[in-house]
Amino acid sequence: MSQDVIGILSDSHGDLAAFDAAYELLRAKGAQRFVFLGGRYSDLDEWILDRRERSRGGREYSGTDFLQDVERWLSVSDKKPRPRSLSVSREELEKEAADPLRVRENFLRTPERDCLQYRDPAIPRKVLDMVGDTLCCLVYDKNDLERDDLINASLFLHGRESEPKLVQIGPRFFLSPGRLAGAAEQTCALLERVERDLRFSAWRLDGKAVLEPRVLPLERRTKTSIK
Repeated sequence: MSQDVIGILSDSHGDLAAFDAAYELLRAKGAQRFVFLGGRYSDLDEWILDRRERSRGGREYSGTDFLQDVERWLSVSDKKPRPRSLSVSREELEKEAADPLRVRENFLRTPERDCLQYRDPAIPRKVLDMVGDTLCCLVYDKNDLERDDLINASLFLHGRESEPKLVQIGPRFFLSPGRLAGAAEQTCALLERVERDLRFSAWRLDGKAVLEPRVLPLERRTKTSIK
């Protein structure tokens, strides 16, 4: 049985400890690809730097560290165009997970309106990707969705919700992991692909299920047409 597990995080708003706890929880549940929907776009970069510092054990950043980092970044940029797809081999992901500088390559992310990246034409406000044979649209604020997005995609992952949600409107599903900061409960979510089925669940950072795993009854399309 083939299985892909995608971790979903949103609305960390500077709480790097919550970001780290969610990442470790989702990894423990099998996630190897991750979606960060925003709610401070730069938190991913700051969290990566924090992990890098912890991996050095508090040792002062040296010239040798700098050269090694440059070499790794050049290797990543040469081999892996961004944004990365959610469909990447398990062996490749396991190698990346061991290197804090390459963990970022396991993430797709989207910006929120309040950040500078939202106004950068080089950074997409929405990301389209395939999860199995289902076209998925990633966005921080679902109010940014347009008609073409709704026509083409069947699955929408979004942030800006106080709690995890799974909402079906016709043949479309809108999924949110809830918030890592600023809500009664800090939560994150999993999207699992088992064979041709997709399953969604949400979890508190202490590992308690908030939404038990639910299979999405997606309509099957014979072909995908991007308009």
